[in-house]
Amino acid sequence: EVGIDPLRDVEIIEGEIILADIEVLQNRADRLKKQAKTDKNAAAVLVLAEELLEYLADGNLARNFPKSDTDEYKQLNNEVRLLTGKEIMYGANVDEDGLVEDSEFVIKLKEHAAKNNCELIKLCAKIEEELVGLDDEEAAEFLSSLGVEESGLSQIIQKGFDKLGLMSYFTAGVKEVRAWTIRKNTTAPKAAAVIHNDFEKGFIRAEVIAYSDFIACGGEAKAKDAGKMRLEGKEYIVQDGDIMHFRFNV
Repeated sequence: EVGIDPLRDVEIIEGEIILADIEVLQNRADRLKKQAKTDKNAAAVLVLAEELLEYLADGNLARNFPKSDTDEYKQLNNEVRLLTGKEIMYGANVDEDGLVEDSEFVIKLKEHAAKNNCELIKLCAKIEEELVGLDDEEAAEFLSSLGVEESGLSQIIQKGFDKLGLMSYFTAGVKEVRAWTIRKNTTAPKAAAVIHNDFEKGFIRAEVIAYSDFIACGGEAKAKDAGKMRLEGKEYIVQDGDIMHFRFNV
């Protein structure tokens, strides 16, 4: 269609993936009908599949299905991996002024996102390109001059991590500081395994500095001097942003 209409474009894309889900789900329902004759579980899943087919046919996303927390839905979705059952995040590419003040297009997109329990993040591609060549301090000053606290790309990464149940911890050496991605509620030994399996097998303890303490003290050495480093054992649940050193014995 002619003309700029982001909401129309979103609805077209969502319509296409709804149709794809309906096709996959219908095929699964056809197989369930045969199994349901002798399998009570298959019969229960079939009932839900038929309800979900009607829900999708009305233009709804599977992620908003009222029975999405049931065992039958989880089993079904695990088998067919519904596209509309996944987390969704909308990104609106706006001009510089649009970063502070919402246009009519953005307002409509926000309403659509809210209806589907989704996030909408505004970003300006031109600004993101300019930020690439700046260091952290320069970037913060530049964004502040635009009335923005955080870049769109940074927001997308953080929101994406959150929706996927992910987080990061850091290891800091003399030459390198590195971030490691883990799932939320991961124990220290499992977090160590991301670096190397031997770290988990021979785990003794972890030396941990909270990110907020690391920043407030101005680095690892000063955080240690201030008594902010603590020793944690195998049951410790790693927190987002933790600075960690693992002690292990192979």
